[in-house]
Amino acid sequence: MPSTATDTAHLAWNEQWATEEGRSDWGRPESEVVEMAAHLFQTGCRRALDLGCGIGRHALHLAQSGYSVCAIDLSEVGLNELRAKAAAHSLTIETRRASMVSLPFDNASFDYVVSYNVFCHGDGDVVAAAVSEARRVLRDGGILQATMLSHRSTAPRRGREIAPDTFVWDDGEADHHHPHFFCDTPRLNDLFRGFQWVRVEDRQDVVFSEYSHWHIVAERKG
Repeated sequence: MPSTATDTAHLAWNEQWATEEGRSDWGRPESEVVEMAAHLFQTGCRRALDLGCGIGRHALHLAQSGYSVCAIDLSEVGLNELRAKAAAHSLTIETRRASMVSLPFDNASFDYVVSYNVFCHGDGDVVAAAVSEARRVLRDGGILQATMLSHRSTAPRRGREIAPDTFVWDDGEADHHHPHFFCDTPRLNDLFRGFQWVRVEDRQDVVFSEYSHWHIVAERKG
C-alpha cells in the first residue's frame, strides 16, 4: 500500500462541508449518475458504494432508488451531514470513515461503485491504489462510474508540480493547497487495466473552463 501523504484533500473539504454556503453546490446528484443508477437497477444491481461521498448527494439518491448503499469518506463533517440527511428521510445508509486506498470491504462486495471528484486527490501512486481498491470491491461484471482530472486541463500551468502530473496552487482556494493528479490517455488505460471501457469521455468543465475531466463508466473484468 502506498503512502497516503498526498491524500489530504479531506482536510479542506471538512472546512467546506461545515457551512451551508460550502455545501450549497454539492446537494444534487449528477444527471449521468441518476441515469446509470436507474439502468443498472433494472439489470439487477442492488448493492452500491459511494466512494468519497462528501455530504452524500449520490448515496442519498441511490438509497432513494432502492439500492443497499455504503458510503465512505475521510471527512467526518461530510459523513455527519449525510447521516443527518439520511435520518431525516428515513433512509438506511451504512457510513464509514475510510481512505480510498484502503476500503473496509471484502472482495466483490458491490455491483456498482460511484466516485465523483475523488480519484484526482493525491499523487499517481495514491490514485493507482484507489482505482485498484475500487476494482477489488466490485464483483466481476460490476460497474465503476467515476471522474478524474484530464491532462488537457490548463490549470496546472499556474500551479506547482510536486510529483509527476501532480499539482498544487498557491491561491486562496483551500482545496488547491492539496495535491491534484492529472491523467493523460496512456496513464488512464494503465490505471484501468482489469476493466473494460463502457464509456469514457474527456470533457471541459462548463463553469471552470481551465479544468477538463475524464467521465468514466467501466466494467470490472476478471
